[in-house]
Amino acid sequence: MENVKDTFKEVASAILPVTIVVIILQVALIRLPLEALLQFLIGVAFVSIGFFLFLLGVTAGLLPVGEMIGKKLPKTKKSWLIIGTGFLLGIAVTVAEPDVRVLATQIDEVSGGTISSNILILSVAFGLAIFVALAMVRTIFRIPIHYMLIGGYILVFLISMLVPEAFVAISFDAGGVTTGPMAVPFILALGVGVASVLRNGSSDSEGFGLIGLASIGPVLAVMILGVLFK
Repeated sequence: MENVKDTFKEVASAILPVTIVVIILQVALIRLPLEALLQFLIGVAFVSIGFFLFLLGVTAGLLPVGEMIGKKLPKTKKSWLIIGTGFLLGIAVTVAEPDVRVLATQIDEVSGGTISSNILILSVAFGLAIFVALAMVRTIFRIPIHYMLIGGYILVFLISMLVPEAFVAISFDAGGVTTGPMAVPFILALGVGVASVLRNGSSDSEGFGLIGLASIGPVLAVMILGVLFK
């Protein structure tokens, strides 16, 4: 019951400010037709209900399961299994990520089908998956995260010089949309779970930084796609 109350408060704090600002703008400035305002309010109600149910599902299912998987994998003492699982989960959560699908659909429409949504989704998924796997490598072998972040972004900026300008913009948006409501809870819980076991619970914070590292993958993947489309 306490979880339900906390989730309700979280949804209210996220949705109410936007709703209040739009209503103030409506009264003071923009004067949208009444039909448009009603559509907005109905949309707010649907989003609130959906967001509430989603957050309950994340708390009850995604986070615990992700962390349990992360804690079980190191006990197999098979590095390849931990890395491979990170790769597969990276693909799965990216394909399921609604933010990625929105971006892919928009790019498909703007490009007139030249860059199809399926190609973009797969590119982003493989990019994220590779870097989730690298994040698992970093946790297993205790590689300082700043080495991998610096190396990753140096590579990003070098490749950006070879890529059409439109793809540079798309690539950074792709990196952003992968940090959405499906990918973040599951991957972060996985990383914390793996780190807590490999560090014997002494440094669970080692599991953090995984999302920042993983988001480099989609940026690089879309840039490489841009080189191929050049």
